[in-house]
Amino acid sequence: MSLWLRIQPVLAVLAAGMCQADVMAENPFPPSPNEPWAPPHLGEYERQLAGSRGQYESNATVVPIDADRIYDLPGLIDLAERSHPQTRVAWERARQAAQAVGLSESSYYPYLAASAGAGFQHELGLLTTVFPANGAEESTTLEVKWLLFDFGGRKATVTVAREQSMLANVNFNATHQQIVFSVTKSFYKFNTARQQVQVATAALQAARTVDEAAQARFDHGLATKPDVLQAEQETAQSTYELDAAHGDLSDAQVALIESLGILPTTKLQVADVPETQFHDSPDDSLDELFDRALSQRPDLVATLANLRARQAQVRLARSAYYPKVSLEGSAGWEKLDVNAYSFPYTGNSKPVYGIGVAIDLPIFDGFARAEKLRLAESQLREAESELKDSRDQAVSEVWKAYTDLKTALRKRESAEKLLAAAQSAFDASLESYQHGLETYVDTQNAQRNLTAARSVMVDTRSAIFTSAAALALSVGDLAKPPPPANPARHL
Repeated sequence: MSLWLRIQPVLAVLAAGMCQADVMAENPFPPSPNEPWAPPHLGEYERQLAGSRGQYESNATVVPIDADRIYDLPGLIDLAERSHPQTRVAWERARQAAQAVGLSESSYYPYLAASAGAGFQHELGLLTTVFPANGAEESTTLEVKWLLFDFGGRKATVTVAREQSMLANVNFNATHQQIVFSVTKSFYKFNTARQQVQVATAALQAARTVDEAAQARFDHGLATKPDVLQAEQETAQSTYELDAAHGDLSDAQVALIESLGILPTTKLQVADVPETQFHDSPDDSLDELFDRALSQRPDLVATLANLRARQAQVRLARSAYYPKVSLEGSAGWEKLDVNAYSFPYTGNSKPVYGIGVAIDLPIFDGFARAEKLRLAESQLREAESELKDSRDQAVSEVWKAYTDLKTALRKRESAEKLLAAAQSAFDASLESYQHGLETYVDTQNAQRNLTAARSVMVDTRSAIFTSAAALALSVGDLAKPPPPANPARHL
């Protein structure tokens, strides 16, 4: 065995090790799973982020905020839809999907290409003696290839692209619906927090009133020192609860600003929730809500579009088993010059052209077509199951939102009665306490019951508004796009 044959395996192992070392050096990974680490060049990324503030905001929509305007819910929704980054992301995705449709339709057109070349060749010819020969060639060609028939492959590709475009479009609408719901929910939570501040303020005022009454009774020898101390404790507790309510209001304001897609430091005036007369039950029956949800919800439309795209992908995979018929042609000009020894170049130039029909049919591809077909059929079954699950989920969400709204509407009447009773009980208890006919403990309980009833009333009104918005979202009515002015007619 020669020396080369002996060292060849060793060299192969060394080369493989060097390649692996190069890969490890170019693509490092954490040395241990136990703790985080700093990958190479991390500082460059951090410096770029620190120095590029605003660099990537050139395409962002900047909506001016009117500091003097008091924004109601429609105004906040309009502000969010025009300023939120997620709407622009969804819009760009819809545009990309539409461009992908045009890309897929390009396969229906002929492919035309021009080529030109020039070259020189030197060789030795052998007749009775060896002689050198040279050749120079120049050519210019225009080639055309047009796929005439492919058993539905192109049509399936275009169908996939169109269904994905539909999916991107309805996802764009769904993004708007989610933003509208988020703003609506944050708006009511903010107003609930603001009203809870009012409740806590009223509770503090009531605690101070009771405190003053206890002090007056103590000064006249009609109350004990523990009563005065308990009243002072109640006032301190009410002050603490008012501060906590202000903290909740600040958090709710930040959440509302963030739902608009603008900086949390933005100053914004928000309107109060208007007084509204509520119906005793939702306007539509549950069956009507189910029918609307199952026919118009954007997520269900997107799931159906995905199912139709999977069906087209199965047809595309099946078309690979059939031949593709193409028309091919070329036309051009060719020039060839040759010489031998020291003779001058001789040759000629002539036009060249040709046309024909080509048939392409793979015979064996390592079972790739079969695997692609099985994969496409599996994805189709997955999409069918996903659509069924999405429909069941939609029905469940509509049912929950409907029952939540009905429950909130029923609780409203009870909350109103509770508030009226608690207010009357506190007024009577306070008056009786001031005249020495009621104990401090009973007055304190009446005060706390009144505060709790006010808080329940605020939460109940907020639950009605939020449940109504959730029901509209579950049905697909929230921020529903208007129908086109001139709907397309399919013949």
